[in-house]
Amino acid sequence: MHTFLPFQVDLEHFIEKLQNHINGNTKHVEELLAIKEKNYANFVRPLGMSGERLEEFFTPLSHINAVCNSEKTQEVYSQALPIITEYSTLLSQNLAIYEAFKEIQAKEASNLNQEQKRVLELNILHFELSGAHLDAKTKERLQEINLRKSELSNDFSQNLLDATNAYEYIITDPNDIEGLPQSDIENAAFDDEGVTKYRFTLQMPSYIAYMTYGKNETIREELYKAYVTRAPQNEAIIEEILALRDEMSKLLGYENYSAYSLASKMAPDNDTVLDFLRTLSSKSKKQAQKELAQIQKLSPKPLRSFDTAYYGELLKKEQYELDEELYRPYFEQQNVLRGMFEFLDKLFGISFEKVEEPLWDPKASAYYLYVQGTLKAKIYFDLEARKSKRGGAWMHNWQSHCKDEAGKEHLASAFVVCNFPPSSANTKSLLRHDDVVTLFHEMGHTLHHLLSDVNENEVSGVNGVEWDAVEFPSQFLENFAYEPKVLQMFAKHYKSGEILPDAMIQKLVDAKNFLSALGMLRQLEFSLFDFLLHTKPHTAQEMQELLDTIRKETSLISPPSYNKFQNGFSHIFAGGYAAGYYSYKWAEVLSADAYYNIIDEGVFESPTAKRYRDIILKKGGSQSMQELFFELMQREVKPENLLRLNGIEG
Repeated sequence: MHTFLPFQVDLEHFIEKLQNHINGNTKHVEELLAIKEKNYANFVRPLGMSGERLEEFFTPLSHINAVCNSEKTQEVYSQALPIITEYSTLLSQNLAIYEAFKEIQAKEASNLNQEQKRVLELNILHFELSGAHLDAKTKERLQEINLRKSELSNDFSQNLLDATNAYEYIITDPNDIEGLPQSDIENAAFDDEGVTKYRFTLQMPSYIAYMTYGKNETIREELYKAYVTRAPQNEAIIEEILALRDEMSKLLGYENYSAYSLASKMAPDNDTVLDFLRTLSSKSKKQAQKELAQIQKLSPKPLRSFDTAYYGELLKKEQYELDEELYRPYFEQQNVLRGMFEFLDKLFGISFEKVEEPLWDPKASAYYLYVQGTLKAKIYFDLEARKSKRGGAWMHNWQSHCKDEAGKEHLASAFVVCNFPPSSANTKSLLRHDDVVTLFHEMGHTLHHLLSDVNENEVSGVNGVEWDAVEFPSQFLENFAYEPKVLQMFAKHYKSGEILPDAMIQKLVDAKNFLSALGMLRQLEFSLFDFLLHTKPHTAQEMQELLDTIRKETSLISPPSYNKFQNGFSHIFAGGYAAGYYSYKWAEVLSADAYYNIIDEGVFESPTAKRYRDIILKKGGSQSMQELFFELMQREVKPENLLRLNGIEG
């Protein structure tokens, strides 16, 4: 019987246990290096498994700090980060390990399978990207840089969370909440000495609700201003992060951080990325201008940044009679989850069984995942917003499918985290359709990790996948949240059980690409800013000038001068997307192409869907996504399908 690790975090003794774990790993590495006749079996796999076990130990702390953030988790996480960063940096710069990998690669090349060759190939690349082959003084400086970068990223994230949690706007006049969905009004309402008032925050469900439906433009601007001016102290952090990234890249022999970033990605060079982004921008602008002109007709004054969501929603209702509030009763959170499970079973032959066990929050849940009746993995869901939880949505892998040194199979596990409207004893968690799309997106990431059949942990699941391909499975799956055949499986009224009427489904489909060209330009603005920002260090003023220049190219409404969006751009300053935000669009080309192939084959009857499971999902990072995509489609990618997916006539 396969066993999964129990979820537990001993905050009181975590640092001591982490240090013991690292001390044990360090000793183990020394023992492995002492082996005279090194080979894959006695050196590479044991070394990889020691890293896997350390990751398995550390991940629950990282998870808890994100979903149950407290002073204690912050304290322990802040203490743990430099310890694990120092160990990882020392390991990644150990010249003896690097040389052993190169020796084994040369000696065993003909005897290794594809997975093992990929492990060696990626390890050697990563060693070179971390400076293992450089002199001691340079390696020492790189270690200092890595440690400081991890501290700064953590500070950036914590500043943003603190600023988000610190703000609230209290509405006392009921006229100011007219037009908001009833469920959002109920979530905002509170009693203050017998008077009902309404609290709006910068937490996503609350913020989006007022920006989309709130008719008082003064309040919208106040919320918007609070949102785009959060964490001003992050400006200095960004300057230092950029300087450190640039210094690191030059020490490693790269012209800039953008070039360093691409060394481990699908995209070949800076010019290819910039040409890709600017081509999409030029093909989207004409349609975006038409979309903005339609919104402008509904506003009595020139549109400002804090107006577009509100008037855009009015236009959406006018064009499609699409009232999100009418849809939400059909997207009750648990119904959606069960319906998604049923859809995945029909598409891929996978099923889910709930596991009863105590977790970090009463509303978190766990499930076993089966493939054609065989236990394959475990998945945890934490779907509702709360104050102690980081905003946004993400998948966090925990265990990886692999075989250890003794040949024992280990199964995978992962977390799916969202911030959906909270439920209570009297209120169901009713989702917007965008929330459904988000859940499907994160589930796409999760299946990529959990369905892996790869036996080498370092290239199993999402491990080893090029960063600009990692969004392919998530974007691929989210497209099905608009497919009528899929919606009919789970879009059921939580009270009556009535299936979402065909006419309402059609409106969703018709509205899918509503203002899609404006949305495309917004994402391209982020992508160009990120990529160009990392071509050289920037002061805060230079960074703002760069952003202003890009906005002239991509933004049809000039944001107010107080907009400091960059101070909250956690994807690139506290996440893994630095000089890689373009990956969303790069991967979307792959996802659009594969999706349309399955749609054209009838969805559930599609042979491509099963091949997708067996090639893209099961093979994880064991081959380049370029090779896997060609194996799936038997041809090169068709970029025009990205514009088709977004309803843009290029």
